[in-house]
Amino acid sequence: MKYGLILSSKELRNLASMPFIYLFIFPVVVLDLCLEIYHRVCFPLYGISFVERGRYIKIDRHKLSYLGPLQKVNCMYCGYVNGFFAYGVKVAGETEKYWCAIQHEKDPNFIPPDHHKDFPAYGNKKEFRKIKKEVY
Repeated sequence: MKYGLILSSKELRNLASMPFIYLFIFPVVVLDLCLEIYHRVCFPLYGISFVERGRYIKIDRHKLSYLGPLQKVNCMYCGYVNGFFAYGVKVAGETEKYWCAIQHEKDPNFIPPDHHKDFPAYGNKKEFRKIKKEVY
């Protein structure tokens, strides 16, 4: 706030969006717990190496002295939530490599994940059988 109780339109928009942003923390924490249980139980069963959580979730920007208290909270939140989703994508990608390492059918509107680049092309049964052990 620049002038006491008078809020700019940007500050009002930010304030109005805060419940939508911060209420999201509850489902993210529950999803994080469920993902971690899956990761720790199933990856050893599949023979897949664990994904290093610390490579994806980094909470450090709150230490910057030039940030205000709310900015520090926002930075911790973003470091956790965005890092968690990156971590979740990696765990899901490793699972997909194990179970279904096949590229999707070509579609100009679809952006394939990076880990798909090493998958056999859609419809290439011979390439799939060559690189894939049967998991079923």
